[in-house]
Amino acid sequence: MLSDITLGQYYPGNSVIHHLDPRTKILGTLLFIIAIFMATNTAGYIFLCVFVMAVILASRLPVGMVFRSLKPLAFIIILTMALHFFMGEGEQVLFEWKFLRITQEGLAMGIKMSLRLVLLLLISSVLTFTTSPIVLTDGIESLLNPFKRIGVPAHELAMMMTIALRFIPTLIEETDRIIKAQTARGADFSSGNLLQKAKNMLPVLIPLFISAFRRADELAIAMEARCYRGGEGRTRMHELAYTKVDVGAFVLIVVVMAIMAALRWWPL
Repeated sequence: MLSDITLGQYYPGNSVIHHLDPRTKILGTLLFIIAIFMATNTAGYIFLCVFVMAVILASRLPVGMVFRSLKPLAFIIILTMALHFFMGEGEQVLFEWKFLRITQEGLAMGIKMSLRLVLLLLISSVLTFTTSPIVLTDGIESLLNPFKRIGVPAHELAMMMTIALRFIPTLIEETDRIIKAQTARGADFSSGNLLQKAKNMLPVLIPLFISAFRRADELAIAMEARCYRGGEGRTRMHELAYTKVDVGAFVLIVVVMAIMAALRWWPL
């Protein structure tokens, strides 16, 4: 299960998506998320699914790896679908037994809400898979720079967000290592009720917290040893620059939003 968590991992590649400016990818992801919530009919969802698959193929990422990012949140997706199935209101009843009642409207809404979560997770995974943490930090900082005038610490926020994202795979690997070590010593994490299982996780959580604090301390010492003093006056080896491909990609996402708006207010 832990090995299926892919958030924060970077997959090196030489695709068009990999070479896009990080600001283009971040803004494009945000605009696409807005487009997802603009979808209200079948045509809109089909169009979004086709677009996401085209982006995945253009990024040259292993399709199985991208879809594996859905597995850790499968419970939330299924729960969202079930809640709409059994709690959605409607007139056309498809199934009814005692207090359980499934309507055609609730069924459609459950599928749509779950599909929204799937599309959101897939496009977010493509962003992290195709953008290295350092480049992602530069992109976030560049986008936050205009807010420095009102006191927003752009560099510090970007650094914290990227460090948190970068350490997710590291902590997952550490958790898996601790679980295997405790299992080899006779620990049992599968038997018992929910409360007992929670207590059984203490031998994992305590070493994990200690390891996390140790890594944070080591990172702080390493940054101080390299004379890190914040974002003021810092330079970059590779400066961010928009290209014609970035402009084309941004225009494409704007066209996608325009199509979604047309499908919402002027459905086929």
